[in-house]
Amino acid sequence: MGFADDAKDALAATGQKIGRAAEDAKERVSDKVDEVKADAEVKKAEGDVKKAEAERDATKAKNDYKEDLR
Repeated sequence: MGFADDAKDALAATGQKIGRAAEDAKERVSDKVDEVKADAEVKKAEGDVKKAEAERDATKAKNDYKEDLR
């Protein structure tokens, strides 16, 4: 019966190791998704800043032009 108990223990340990490996893989995928989302938010914010700067510059140019006409 010692052999059967050893095999049972080995199978249990293998099952636990597989479970931990699957959980680790799931966590790595989740971390990567979070990283990609954060990068997308940064790029969107950078785009918003560039758009605001362009609008500011256009408004300044328009106001300068109006001032020159006066």
